[in-house]
Amino acid sequence: MAKGRELKRRIKSFEGMRKITSTMEMVAASKLKRAHDRVLAARPYARALAAVIGDLYSPELAEFYPLLRQPKQVKRAAILLITSNRGLAGGFNTSLIKEANTLRASLEKQGAEVEMHVVGKKGVGHFRFLGKPMAVSRTDIGDVPTSAHATELATPLAQGFRNGTLDAVHVVYAKYNSPLSTPPVMESVLPVTPPARTGPVRDYLLFPDARAILAELIPAYVRNAVYRALVETACGEQGARRTAMKNATDNAGELIDQLTRNFNRARQAQITQEIAEIVGGAEALQG
Repeated sequence: MAKGRELKRRIKSFEGMRKITSTMEMVAASKLKRAHDRVLAARPYARALAAVIGDLYSPELAEFYPLLRQPKQVKRAAILLITSNRGLAGGFNTSLIKEANTLRASLEKQGAEVEMHVVGKKGVGHFRFLGKPMAVSRTDIGDVPTSAHATELATPLAQGFRNGTLDAVHVVYAKYNSPLSTPPVMESVLPVTPPARTGPVRDYLLFPDARAILAELIPAYVRNAVYRALVETACGEQGARRTAMKNATDNAGELIDQLTRNFNRARQAQITQEIAEIVGGAEALQG
């Protein structure tokens, strides 16, 4: 019955694993709901902010705002890569890192010097393992990113762009579409490209004037872009983890069923053999 005992041990092992993955799935589902609410709250503000900037923008005003500067050549660029602090989320972090490395290779091929600003233990650990330098490495931003975190990340990038030490800033993050769809995306944050006007031009009552309002809205637009990237990635992480843990739970259940069938077959075979031995022994005694 050694084989039966080994099967029973493996069944218990997979049952414990299934309990863990099922619990992690429920935790991720709970966190996903709150993260999704933050994403839904951030998107309308971003659309409204973009619409106002698009309506107020004009080529005559562009010369007054350094963040609108369009460089003739990108000599130095920054990539803000946002990953998670924890794993067990399938290929979530791997796809983000791959997207950032592809973008970096493309920029370097064009002759640009690239500096990495990395958020999340998984991204930071990747570049540290490869021995590649990082201008910024943050692992203190958890599941609930705030506007203060976005300001801390966006302010030095915007300042570098104003000073001319950066010619472009790109953000690589996970866009949350659904728990099954969290693709990595790249968004160019700087220079700010005013959104195209859609629909009729709105008639605003401006105070004090368009220049003063744009001076506040354009930096806010950059900060909001970083904030959206943070909350989208946090939401995508929970969606990816929920999906990964559900798949792991289902796979563990299938393995338990298969091992249980094998155990029952082995037990039935042993019982049949014991009966045959008893019958054979009885016949031998009668003979």
